[in-house]
Amino acid sequence: MEHFSLSAVLLILSCGSVCLVEADSPTAPVNVTIKHLKANSAEVSWDTLDADIVIGFAISQQKKDMLRFIQEVNTTTRSCTLWDLEQDTEYLVHVQSISLSGTSPASDPVLFRTLKEAEKQQSKSKDEVTMLEVGNSTQLRTGEVIIIVVVLIMWAGVIVLFCRQYDIIKDNEPNNNKDKAKNSESECSTPEHPTGGLLRSKV
Repeated sequence: MEHFSLSAVLLILSCGSVCLVEADSPTAPVNVTIKHLKANSAEVSWDTLDADIVIGFAISQQKKDMLRFIQEVNTTTRSCTLWDLEQDTEYLVHVQSISLSGTSPASDPVLFRTLKEAEKQQSKSKDEVTMLEVGNSTQLRTGEVIIIVVVLIMWAGVIVLFCRQYDIIKDNEPNNNKDKAKNSESECSTPEHPTGGLLRSKV
């Protein structure tokens, strides 16, 4: 009878210790999402409950058609970039929280597919401008400025030439008027008497 009661006490104590360990273990991460998906990489992010004291995370990934998980331990940051992925391939990923008392259960697995190289080029947003594109745009703007400056210089030259020609024509107008006046006076006088009068003979 005493042996039975001692076994029952040990069983109760062991159950209590197991429950205590389970209570101290962190909960599984939540809101596991995939961001910045590319052909050969992807960024995984997640959240944890505020009550959990976590010292790190374990991220596990695998191809959909494979059974083996590749585990990568991350720091306390709540995101991790997965590198060296194959393009146009489906992957499964889940995250576990690590505390001093143990490891949490795995989060719900998230399925995602990496992009193709062509899709990667198409998915590049307009805000993501490479240095090469910046250099090309700068060269185009410089060429446009040069063309505008050349056109303005040409127009300025045309205006200056026009002004000079106008001044020359304006200066020649008084000379033409004087010549016309001389010609009119010569037409009014006779060849024999330039003054236009007639001489009378004395008787």
